Amino acid sequence: MNFVFSIAFGVYLSKNIGVEEMMLSKGNREQPWWLAISLAVPYAKMVITLYRVTILQLYFLDQGKSHKEYWIYLTSNDEQR
Repeated sequence: MNFVFSIAFGVYLSKNIGVEEMMLSKGNREQPWWLAISLAVPYAKMVITLYRVTILQLYFLDQGKSHKEYWIYLTSNDEQR
């Protein structure tokens, strides 16, 4: 939902100010250090998701195990396995 609001706000600004005017009147404010890190978070989540899907496909499904067994593997402690 945040993404939709960000896009909508950008479109709103570009319609009222104009893209060219926005680019020409941009200030020289330096971005905070944490902004670069916050931009990397979605990519890190994507890498983690792809890793988990790879384990599901290669380790579980190719061995004939079920999605349920994979879920139990993800949600159980080492002592319970």
